[in-house]
Amino acid sequence: MLSKVFSAVNIGLDSRLVEVETDVSYGFPCFEIVGLPDTAVKEAKERVRSAILNSGQKFLPGNQKRLIVNLAPADIKKEGSIYDLPIAIGILFSSGLIAPQDKIKDSLFIGELALDGSLRCVKGVLPMALLAKKIGLRNIFLPEANAKEASLVKNMNIFPLKTLSQLLEWFRGGASIKSFLSQGFQKEMIETESSFDFGYIKGQEYAKRALEIAAAGGHNVLMVGPPGSGKTLLARSLPSILPQMTQGEVLEATKIASISGLLKSGQFIKSERPFRAPHHTISEVAMIGGGQVPKPGEVSLAHRGVLFLDELPEFSRKVLESLRQPLEDGTVSVSRAKGRAGYPAKFILVAAMNPCPCGFFGDPERECQCSPSEIIRYRKKISGPFLDRIDLYLEVPRVEFEKIRSKVVAEKSSCIRQRVERARAIQRKRFKKIKILTNSEMLPQQIEEFCFIDKKAEDLLKKAVEKFAFSVRACHRVLKVARTIADLDGEEEIKSSHLAEAISYRSKLFAPLF
Repeated sequence: MLSKVFSAVNIGLDSRLVEVETDVSYGFPCFEIVGLPDTAVKEAKERVRSAILNSGQKFLPGNQKRLIVNLAPADIKKEGSIYDLPIAIGILFSSGLIAPQDKIKDSLFIGELALDGSLRCVKGVLPMALLAKKIGLRNIFLPEANAKEASLVKNMNIFPLKTLSQLLEWFRGGASIKSFLSQGFQKEMIETESSFDFGYIKGQEYAKRALEIAAAGGHNVLMVGPPGSGKTLLARSLPSILPQMTQGEVLEATKIASISGLLKSGQFIKSERPFRAPHHTISEVAMIGGGQVPKPGEVSLAHRGVLFLDELPEFSRKVLESLRQPLEDGTVSVSRAKGRAGYPAKFILVAAMNPCPCGFFGDPERECQCSPSEIIRYRKKISGPFLDRIDLYLEVPRVEFEKIRSKVVAEKSSCIRQRVERARAIQRKRFKKIKILTNSEMLPQQIEEFCFIDKKAEDLLKKAVEKFAFSVRACHRVLKVARTIADLDGEEEIKSSHLAEAISYRSKLFAPLF
């Protein structure tokens, strides 16, 4: 007897429908799973067999012993343990142990089975729930631990399951499953607070101002300073002044975290801005994404948040060069022999480095022990094209003792965040007809439209381009930063003062060392 139930497979950040076809017939005894299954899917044979037996059911009663499970479409790689539940249901239908139900046609089945028949949590549920909503399936049967994650998709009937036997009794009209209709996002879901606060960072007002601009417009930052000057603390405090994520941003971040298996136990939503700080020994695949079956990398895990690269020159040259394309386009396309996937990668890059190998070049208190050739060689680890994608260059000097021991609390992150949110609101209004959120995402045609400057500012920009040999990209990035500074001031037009401040953050980027 042939049966068919629906499941799904994740490709990139999206899902595709998988038809789990099960055929039980007479013939030479066998149990085969076809349709490009990986090892975890093939091992489902033993999990499903034990789960059915330990749920009090017979496995293939009667003389029908030939069992074929096909996962269609057969040209897409299937991986993971999410097919255990749909395979078990298909076997029970095909062998006549439960009667076919009309509701099955409108249902999606997801779940890993333990040997005792209980269901375990799986990853990647949210994209599958979105697929079910898109194609018109009304019901989702899944492990109880994944129910809240699926409930982020509005107007879906969620059936949380503890055991396989619970579902079988429900099919037979016995014990009911406490299903619920999902309500989608709730406002309280996305209210978060950061553990770090600008109010407790002593001094560094110049750097704080630059990070406020970066947060308001989504601009990239490079901080250079001696050890212990506060670069890492400043970077970790940046999420505290970023605006709360919109529902669309929460959905994107949660999908990425779900597919990557980064949702913690009991967590079903990723409402805080991502902050990723990979170690400098990270590989290119881990940074960008990939593997035999493509997976999101750090640039995608930091989507709509912050990617912090501490000790920038210590990173592999190949890894840093691989960041050039996502920094420019905001997306990553990963192609491998076993699949191809695209991931979003719109993040704020915050990088930190010492001015030289010993860390004290230019420090007024401690003498640098490095030779000029060592300093040049150290800084040449970072290429010109990579630096050209930096918007704000900050010198973070040593903090004076008086400021370290001062009892005065600096401006708190909550106050700075209010200004950032006002600037972001201006940008949302400006770009409401365009699919971008911040000034940093503007393309050349949008720069022409929204970054108009008067004759005085035009002369200032011309002098800066001639003096510092700005590239076209650098010139555009200066205009974007100036646009953000004007937004923070609540000005519709970019003034000379806004442009001058934007130039000041970039003018030292390619300045001579000696």
